[in-house]
Amino acid sequence: MSEIKRIEIDEFWADSTVIEAGDYIFVGYCMGNEGKSIEEQIHGAIDVLEKRLKMVGLTLECVVKMDCLFKNIEDLNILPKVLKERFAGKYPTRKAYTSDFIREGIIFQIDAIAYKNACG
Repeated sequence: MSEIKRIEIDEFWADSTVIEAGDYIFVGYCMGNEGKSIEEQIHGAIDVLEKRLKMVGLTLECVVKMDCLFKNIEDLNILPKVLKERFAGKYPTRKAYTSDFIREGIIFQIDAIAYKNACG
C-alpha cells in the first residue's frame, strides 16, 4: 500500500487541501473571487482547483467527482454553462449542496476527487 501524501496543509484550519492517496487526489476548499458574482466565483473555484491539481501534475480532465456548495441553490442553473467552458466535455460526476459559509462574500465552493489514471 502506498503512503498518503498531504501536499498542501493549512495549519490555521488544521486540514489538508490536497491529499494524494494511491491513484486518487482529494482536493478541498476551492473558492475564488470572493464577493463577486456567482459565475465569477464558480470560475474562481475552478481556477483554484486547477492550480491545486497542477501541484500533483494533473489537469481538470482528471477530475472524476465534484461536490459543489452553493449559498443559494438557485445559482445551480449557472453551473452547467461554466462547466461546459472549463471541462470541454470531460465532465465529472457532481452533487450540489447548500451551505452557510463562514464569510459573507463566499457563495460557492468546490471539493473534488481526481484519478491519476483518468487523464489522457
